[in-house]
Amino acid sequence: MSESTLSKSFSRPPALKDVVELTKPVTWFPPMWAFMCGVVSSGVSIAENWVFLTVGILLTGPIVCGTSQVINDWCDRHVDAINEPDRPIPSGRIPGKWGVWIALLGTAISLTVGAALGPWVFIATCVALFFGWAYSAPPLRLKRSGWWGPAACALSYEGLSWFTGATVMIGGLPGTNIITILLLYSAGAHGIMTLNDFKAVEGDREMGLRSLPVTMGVRNAALFACATMALAQVAVITLLAIQDFRLSAIIVTLFLIVQLGLMVRLLRDPSKFAPWYNATGILLYVFGMLAAALGLGGYI
Repeated sequence: MSESTLSKSFSRPPALKDVVELTKPVTWFPPMWAFMCGVVSSGVSIAENWVFLTVGILLTGPIVCGTSQVINDWCDRHVDAINEPDRPIPSGRIPGKWGVWIALLGTAISLTVGAALGPWVFIATCVALFFGWAYSAPPLRLKRSGWWGPAACALSYEGLSWFTGATVMIGGLPGTNIITILLLYSAGAHGIMTLNDFKAVEGDREMGLRSLPVTMGVRNAALFACATMALAQVAVITLLAIQDFRLSAIIVTLFLIVQLGLMVRLLRDPSKFAPWYNATGILLYVFGMLAAALGLGGYI
């Protein structure tokens, strides 16, 4: 890199508020919630491990998730310049190559913090960062696939964050019961990610992104998403009942029954009701995650 190019890359540092906007704080909640589910499922005292708890929340939310958002916006900057020119990078509020430098810095900080929390957290962080780059950046660019893209997001947001929360508290690898439950909720979250694609069906079709609503059709994709979410929860309920976490299983069952009723309305017009379901049915899904975690942790 020439001196002039390097100077241009680092010219006019962006304002802090624009950097924060680039990390999309609204997206931090799902992994932070899953992390807390992992913490609860461990059954370890929170009061005695509040430092690890605090650092873990920062790692899964603003650090790793925030970094993945920066990566996505940097890789999509040319498309955003046409469709969403007011975003921090295409608008010039994040000038030059500051976007990629922020993404690389976030990656380095994520790895450092993950390593400080132990080998298993470091491994989980590495996997999450791999998916963060692979989702948006070529040559993989998993977001082009309606199968691999949602799977990468679901595993990162739900499974790896839950795993991190449990591992931080336990100080080692969680038990198979915890790992099985978090994997089931990750599988179900594929349906959640599919519903998120309903808001951009026409745009995805024009850009050649093969989301499930594009490849399967809107109604079939909605049916698949609902079935994925429901079947995952049925499996969770079954495992909780087998392991004698009866109250937890009952609570998750009640949440699922209400979700099924909401799904009926969603399927009447998936494109119209997908945002509504995200604000109602998905809320019950994540409350079910907490109920399962409370059972695993011995709280109920």
